[in-house]
Amino acid sequence: MKVKAELNNLRISPRKIRLVARLIKDMDVDDAIIQLDNTIKKSSPKMLKLLKSAVANGENNFGLDRNNLYVYDVIVGEGIKLKRWLPRAYGRATLILKRASNIALVLEERVEGKNRKSKEQIEKEKKEREEEKKKIEKAALKEKEREAETKEQALPKKKTIGREDQKGSKKGWMKKIFRRKSG
Repeated sequence: MKVKAELNNLRISPRKIRLVARLIKDMDVDDAIIQLDNTIKKSSPKMLKLLKSAVANGENNFGLDRNNLYVYDVIVGEGIKLKRWLPRAYGRATLILKRASNIALVLEERVEGKNRKSKEQIEKEKKEREEEKKKIEKAALKEKEREAETKEQALPKKKTIGREDQKGSKKGWMKKIFRRKSG
């Protein structure tokens, strides 16, 4: 079974991406991940993320085994071109094309149907994951409520100063008349 993942309008030239794409074609998924980790190119982290996305699609949507997958094809096409101008001598201008690329990554199984999960198993695992998420969220919410309660209890009450307290003190009349920096 073929699994596909796409990345559209990546702001790297298709010519530069094809260098990395040719490296991983016909490789097992784990070998391709190692290859992309050790390749020093700007496009290799993007390709790695796309490859991991395709593997996740295969595992979660179709129940495929990660160890049975390999990179069947990597299609790199042109995306949009951003047109910019470069000023030149004698009042001329030349066109600069900032190219983008569209990448389609296709994975396939080495042995058809090996260690594939049924739809019932996939749905069961999804439900279990959702239940675990809900439990974690509830625990985090309770933790926040406890922290809020302890903060409220720990804060000391401040004294409120009313008008009566201010009228009794006559310290401020000197400062009203003689300013320190008035000149």
